[in-house]
Amino acid sequence: MMSFEFATANRILFGAGKLNELGGLIEPRMKRALLVRGRSSDAIPRAREVLSLCQMQVIEFEVHGEPTVQVIREGIQFGQGCDLVIGLGGGSVLDTGKAISALVTNPGDPLDYLEVIGRGQALTNAPLSYIAIPTTAGTGTEVTRNAVIESREHRVKVSLRSPAMLPRIALVDPELTYSLPPDVTAATGLDALTQLIEPFVSVKANPITDAICREGIRRAARSLKRAYRNGNDKDAREDMSLASLFGGLALANAALGAVHGFAGPLGGMLQAPHGAVCAWLLPLVMEANLNAFETRQPQHPALQRYAKIARLLTGEPDTSARDGVRWVQTLVHDLKIPPLSAYGLTRSQFPEAVGKVLKSSSFHGNPIPLAESELEQIMERAIEREGFE
Repeated sequence: MMSFEFATANRILFGAGKLNELGGLIEPRMKRALLVRGRSSDAIPRAREVLSLCQMQVIEFEVHGEPTVQVIREGIQFGQGCDLVIGLGGGSVLDTGKAISALVTNPGDPLDYLEVIGRGQALTNAPLSYIAIPTTAGTGTEVTRNAVIESREHRVKVSLRSPAMLPRIALVDPELTYSLPPDVTAATGLDALTQLIEPFVSVKANPITDAICREGIRRAARSLKRAYRNGNDKDAREDMSLASLFGGLALANAALGAVHGFAGPLGGMLQAPHGAVCAWLLPLVMEANLNAFETRQPQHPALQRYAKIARLLTGEPDTSARDGVRWVQTLVHDLKIPPLSAYGLTRSQFPEAVGKVLKSSSFHGNPIPLAESELEQIMERAIEREGFE
């Protein structure tokens, strides 16, 4: 019998210009807010202007690059005495804000609560109210219940995870993505596509996430290359903001797979952008999964799901699952995603990476278990300039 759950942010606001409504979302009782932000988004002065009308004290915490355990520790100090946390930026910024909002109210160190490398302790106190405002179209973290944090000591990225960490409000304004440069558009957009494909074939796929993934894949397929070529294409930017949002909804309520199983360890080992790692690995993992199914479980229904993905990507009714892989391969090359060797990945690192992949929570959502030899083959091809057959 079918069994699943679906949970998301308390409220989702979507649409061009929605940032202007931020002030009306802040409760009158809230007098002090922590604004967790990136370095240079055009949205920062707009957010400051809106918040200046709320007659509340706003403290800013600037985030550079991926959130680390140390960054979270510093952010917790900034968050003391605040009633509200607002995250404004890409996935790293939003994850930082989400982790700060959770750990300001819970005693101890971040490592007490992190999975895999920490104690994995559950949150005992409710997080501060959190408003998540993405300025990229990729991670969907504005509607997820975890924050990905890098431990440089352990050379890995892991999650702080709790149902209580779902943001109170997700405010998604496609206008905030118009100024994204092409390389960021490409990497984040392919991350969004990965987060639609992996849940659709995952071991926890369900009818609600299936519907969300189908719509998101269709929109990403028709608009990612357009947004890459012309950042001011409003329709394409709207499609990609929706695709990112839908990917977050899907991964939070189904599961991911081997692409994200790799992304956490490799991101920590290589200091590589999460989206770029996912982008290069996506067609390689799709192909490895197809090979595994055809060899070991040729009647598995996931093969039909991969064929459905191909039809959504290509718009062709008679295409095959292999055609879907080739479509993604072509897109990765057209968007100029570099191989992982460009970030320093070498064969000597394969054993460490594979060992970490096998422990990853995302890896266990993959639709078929992959052997160590299959994981090593993916990595072998991930360092090649061409990468694909």
